[in-house]
Amino acid sequence: MSRELEDIYRHIDQNLDEHVVRVQEWIRQPSVSNTGEGIRECAEMTRGYFEKLGCQKSEVVDVGFTDWGAKANPLVYAEYDAGAPKTVVLYMMYDTMPIFDVSQWRSHPFEANIVEQPPFKKVIIGRGAVNSKGPQMAMINSLRSIRQVTGGLPVNLFIIAEGDEERMSIGLRKFVHERKDRLSQADAMLGFGRQNANGVAIPHNGSEGCFYIELETSGARWGKGPMAGPIHGGYKRTVDSPAWRHIKMLCTLVDETGNKILVDGWYDNMEGPQEEDMELIEETLKTVNQETSISNLKIGGFMEGLGPREMLMRALYGTSMNLDGIWGGLTEPGTAGSIMPDKVTSKHNCRYVPNQDGTDLLRKLRAHLDRHGYQDVEIRVIGDVPWLMSDYESDLSRALFKMYEQFDVRYEKLPGTGVAQMGPYWPGYLFGRDPLKLSVTMGGLGHGGRAHAIDEYFVIEGNDKVYGLAGAEKGFATILYNYAGLS
Repeated sequence: MSRELEDIYRHIDQNLDEHVVRVQEWIRQPSVSNTGEGIRECAEMTRGYFEKLGCQKSEVVDVGFTDWGAKANPLVYAEYDAGAPKTVVLYMMYDTMPIFDVSQWRSHPFEANIVEQPPFKKVIIGRGAVNSKGPQMAMINSLRSIRQVTGGLPVNLFIIAEGDEERMSIGLRKFVHERKDRLSQADAMLGFGRQNANGVAIPHNGSEGCFYIELETSGARWGKGPMAGPIHGGYKRTVDSPAWRHIKMLCTLVDETGNKILVDGWYDNMEGPQEEDMELIEETLKTVNQETSISNLKIGGFMEGLGPREMLMRALYGTSMNLDGIWGGLTEPGTAGSIMPDKVTSKHNCRYVPNQDGTDLLRKLRAHLDRHGYQDVEIRVIGDVPWLMSDYESDLSRALFKMYEQFDVRYEKLPGTGVAQMGPYWPGYLFGRDPLKLSVTMGGLGHGGRAHAIDEYFVIEGNDKVYGLAGAEKGFATILYNYAGLS
């Protein structure tokens, strides 16, 4: 290890309390992309972090209206010119999911309190703690430590912090295409990552695909039932109901279990594991603990009694159509009264894998609805994030793996699409496919959990299995030094 890295590690340890405060500060600022709560304020706060880092350029970008008609949330962009031979795009997101029912949280989601959560002595509870302000502030803290110790950075940076990741990265998509000439001058893209509860790091250089839609049934388009607003529910004895029509329509999409999609051609073009993936699958199976997953997720078990192998194969190579929400008419708890809604809407995220195509799946869904007599049901596309195949052979990925070895951390390369277990999407396609075609690396140290859920957390003080905040910061610095050939 270089003397510079040793000094950086020492600086991180000596200033850890201040670094924790910055994590808390960022979490305490709401930034709910789907409602807009705190978005502008958080964008400005994020730009301030990049300014204090020493970036010569930092701006809050109003992207405007996007491909699917929605207005994007502001995006934060910064550049740091270190005069170095290599340039890295650093990907971040500052937006979060809503907090849902605040009364169910053990600690207020915007207070970012530090609590004990066995087996950890210190974790931060809060919305965005692990997805993704905690891991990202570890990166920012690390960069600041490098500068404070050495006066510079080992690589040049293009930093992107989007405000629409939870809205299918609609603003990022437009931004990257508009600035492709500048961004394509980078050598690679690096994003955050972490360890699982057992300490195993799973770099996710690839991503599954996902498109998000709303389906809406209305009396006005159907030509039956209420057509100009809700009417009295007593008329159900003589008037057709768009709400029941919507339920019947949804039932044509999946089988009686809700787990098999019945749209013709939906499962076409799915790419299963290749021969070279099988060894990785066997290694990954050694890290799968279903009981731990059930406990962490607070679920009643996995569908159809899936065993570890089948669960992993579906997570890596499967497709799904989720019902994220449904509404219409009287929706507030305890609300009484008698109405017949004139329209009902449902939200759906649909996950897909190579070599499926989101546009093709949407065409098949439209054809299915038409064929079943639901030509009047509207499909509104919120966004589409195509898949990205993994590549672990880049210089930056090798720098990541070297860091894992230096920190004595076991890591598993996931096969196929390279998505993390249970398959979250992220907008890697914008960096690894058109228009930039960069090598993509996502990984790091540290741990957290319950993303999108109640009691989301990020570990501050680790244990014998996972690193805490200090380790995450040291690991990130080491990746950059490995990549720059300075470690």
